[in-house]
Amino acid sequence: MVEQVRAGSSATSTVEAAAPWGARRRAGRWAPGEDARGRSTWRRGRVLAAIAVLTAGLLAFHRAVPNSVGRLGSLLEAFLPWLGLVVVVLLGVALLRRSAAALVALLLPVAVWMYLFGGLFLSGAEPGAHDLVVVQHNVSDENTDPAGTARALADAEPDLIALEELVPPALLVYEKTFASDYPYHAVRGTVGLWSKHPLTDARLLDIKPPGIAEAWSRGLRTVVHTPHGEIAAYVTHLPSVRVRASGLASSWRDESAGLLGKAIAAEKLKAVILLGDLNSTVDDRGLAPLTSRMNVAERGFAFSFPAALPLARIDQVMARSATVDHIRTLPATGSDHLPVAARITLG
Repeated sequence: MVEQVRAGSSATSTVEAAAPWGARRRAGRWAPGEDARGRSTWRRGRVLAAIAVLTAGLLAFHRAVPNSVGRLGSLLEAFLPWLGLVVVVLLGVALLRRSAAALVALLLPVAVWMYLFGGLFLSGAEPGAHDLVVVQHNVSDENTDPAGTARALADAEPDLIALEELVPPALLVYEKTFASDYPYHAVRGTVGLWSKHPLTDARLLDIKPPGIAEAWSRGLRTVVHTPHGEIAAYVTHLPSVRVRASGLASSWRDESAGLLGKAIAAEKLKAVILLGDLNSTVDDRGLAPLTSRMNVAERGFAFSFPAALPLARIDQVMARSATVDHIRTLPATGSDHLPVAARITLG
């Protein structure tokens, strides 16, 4: 009777479907939609689905990752946008596996990522009469072409140019190259600001962490007299961080950010612009003393470091009582950072 069914009866599929999965596998047959292990599109890919949910959780609740051990929270936040690559990889694997469960689960991290970073892809508002264009650049103390760097920055035609890692020989070159287009400038320690508008009340800003014993001057505060009113401009270079086997070494950077945050909180002028190499991204909780008080760029990723393969924007433009509409990178110079240019709307 079984031979007759195999020979052509329409009941063949019914008999095969009713047979145990192990027997069907040994016979090389399984039901439509099943894989070689007999799992349907909804049953396979559960591990992928779990990883997708975990990725969504890290994106949405990155502040919950503790900093008590190796500052893992800050390390995650420094590269938070790159979790989008995990989603792309999971999508490719889910398609290969034909896993309906994983594909549905991936909607969650996609939605969270778009909520956090999707707006950065949008075009900024049209330039207005109350806009300022600013350029921020860590020019590197090993830059062998300061004149070329200065010309490249001036080509963007900004109102303000903030520089870090200024050293005496190169400083003379920057002053000479900028002199005609930027007649006003202030330098304190290794940071400086060049402006098309008059500057007054320039002073050194003390943001040195107590643990640093050597001479260290990386902060400047001055007033820019624009056609739209006075603006307090801060140019800073926070301490570097290091990724070690024990985690992220960022305590000095965090202490310096705290001192800078207190200085900005005490600033009497309403409008404030902060330009600098802050050695972190705006998602990093280490910069919370600044990001909690100031607006960050609404449009543009502008990954600035390292210049050869930019992975993060650690060169920042922030503002108080003003909007940073859009930020972008400029072509590479002789520095290990890319310069960034931002448009700021006042009022």
